[in-house]
Amino acid sequence: MPKKIPMRKCVATGESLPKKELVRIVRTPEGDLQIDLTGKANGHGAYLKRSKDAVDAAKKNHALSKALQTEIPDALWQELEKLVG
Repeated sequence: MPKKIPMRKCVATGESLPKKELVRIVRTPEGDLQIDLTGKANGHGAYLKRSKDAVDAAKKNHALSKALQTEIPDALWQELEKLVG
């Protein structure tokens, strides 16, 4: 039986994609935001497709802010843009 590929939903596009094709952003229990490249950080996570369009869409429609229930600082947007760019 083939190994099951973990799928997650992009908060910006609504697409279900393999976890490897997404980047996870985490709101830690302390309230900090961080990009979680391991996919194992503790806290409330949201997934974004690794594309500039998805990052732009999430920024424009506040999908990431809604998913994580917090404001997203410009520094994090810049980091995300560098990661997908």
